[in-house]
Amino acid sequence: MSIIIKACSSAADFKAFVQFPFDLYKGNKYWVPPFKKDELKALQAATNPAFQYCEAQFWLALNHGQVVGRVGAIINKIHNEATGEQLCRVSRIEFMDDDKVSAALLQTVEDWAKEKGMHGVHGPLGFTNLDHQAIMIEGFDHLPSIASEYHLPYYLRHFEAAGYGKEMDWVEFRLKQEKELPAKALKLNDMIRNRYGLKVVHFTNRKELKAYANKIFDLLNIAFGELFGFVKMDKTLADFYINKYFNILNPKFVKVVEDKDAHVIGFIISLPSLSEAMQKANGSLFPFGWWHIAQALKKPKVVDLLLTGIHPSWQAQGVSALLITELSKVFIEHDIAFIETTGMLETNEKAINNWKTFDHIQHKRKRCFRKMF
Repeated sequence: MSIIIKACSSAADFKAFVQFPFDLYKGNKYWVPPFKKDELKALQAATNPAFQYCEAQFWLALNHGQVVGRVGAIINKIHNEATGEQLCRVSRIEFMDDDKVSAALLQTVEDWAKEKGMHGVHGPLGFTNLDHQAIMIEGFDHLPSIASEYHLPYYLRHFEAAGYGKEMDWVEFRLKQEKELPAKALKLNDMIRNRYGLKVVHFTNRKELKAYANKIFDLLNIAFGELFGFVKMDKTLADFYINKYFNILNPKFVKVVEDKDAHVIGFIISLPSLSEAMQKANGSLFPFGWWHIAQALKKPKVVDLLLTGIHPSWQAQGVSALLITELSKVFIEHDIAFIETTGMLETNEKAINNWKTFDHIQHKRKRCFRKMF
């Protein structure tokens, strides 16, 4: 196989970049495709505000003119300044099961990173923590959430063969929703709320929810600030994600907790699973993708837990239990059977131990790799 690496520069190149995983995973019943327009917007400075502090390049791997792989490289300047490390992020890598293809793609990223003065490469990571991150290494026979990743089993071998070692893992759980809440949980709920004068904010429409959107992102920046790979998001970037995601959220599936001074100290965001609907949409909202999404939102049996954030000063005060209990009330009302958590860092022992108190399976694992020069 003769591999040519081509830097993406034209609209046709970027369309081919976005199209490749659709071809690679065609017929795979577990891969969940994104919307192609969203992916194209994320790759270009004109439509992705993260380029204000990121430098990026994307490439295609070609064999006799046919795309056989793709990869991106991102230098997140804010993250490098915060950590004191000069690292390049390998991003959005996809490839057929051929050592020459994967080696050529990773070598291209490494060479570009060296030219930019970087000391190593890690990833896969995206522009932000709400972007694509990590390679799936366990859970290939489970449907991922739209906020997670799916890859084929051979990816792990290719990364290790190229000299990449483990940097961090994320784990995911599938939880069984009980039909009713224990009286003990409800009593604890009331005790926590009354002890600290807390208020649970419930939403009935998207207008109410959007009024809290920036407050949620402000807390996200604080709560996630010390987590692996996190990059603080300014208002421009927050608005980018608010416009992208908040229009599809069911307001009833989002809960916020305020302290007695009306400061947001915790939030939990869930969403009826859209994985099967996204598969049916096959990368496009039109002509029928919107209908599949609308149907999935109506009578879900599975929900995805997308984000949970607690202010550091309120850790271990029962706020997370309060949020989960209030959200569980909604799940019971809507006859939800299962809950899918998105990836949580394997070092986040508190969250992991919390989910283990449920009837659960730990079924997926994703990995971020590192290679220093």
